Amino acid sequence: RPPGHHAGADYLGGGCFLNNAALAAQHLLDDGLQRVAILDIDDHHGSGTQGIFYGRSDVLTISLHADPRMDFPFYLGHADETGIGEGSGYNLNLPLARATRAAQWLAALETACLRIGMFAPEAIVVSLGDAGFALDGADYLRIGERIAWLGLPTAFVLEGGAAALDNAIHTVNVLEGFETAATL
Repeated sequence: RPPGHHAGADYLGGGCFLNNAALAAQHLLDDGLQRVAILDIDDHHGSGTQGIFYGRSDVLTISLHADPRMDFPFYLGHADETGIGEGSGYNLNLPLARATRAAQWLAALETACLRIGMFAPEAIVVSLGDAGFALDGADYLRIGERIAWLGLPTAFVLEGGAAALDNAIHTVNVLEGFETAATL
């Protein structure tokens, strides 16, 4: 907190002033890493994060979010937005219907994780936040476990928070699932 994934390099948005995930990824690169992945699983698209890295190939940005035709930020987050120039193919948007249940959401997460594996980053930054899909507490444990199975140094950033209590519980579950799987 405060959230950041709607803030771009030269603009504010969605109550975001500094893009924490982008700052973390850039810091990792500045410290000598060659490739970093950002996985945004807040239910809103990480519009600022996408904008910052859209023309770059050293950061893979992936966002699982509510379909932007029906939800904020409305103008970005469509599946056909894949990057530009050097960044072509390094942006993956996986928009989902608000009523998406666990099986479909976890299938999208698996697609994201496979793409991360193909990119072979040296670290991952995960944007957590608003939980607006038809997922329950156990699903969030599974999300954390799957991220841990990537076997990468991982930084978690809290982005959303409109329904604070539910988001806090789900965030704790992701972290618990991650920690449990990471120790196996």
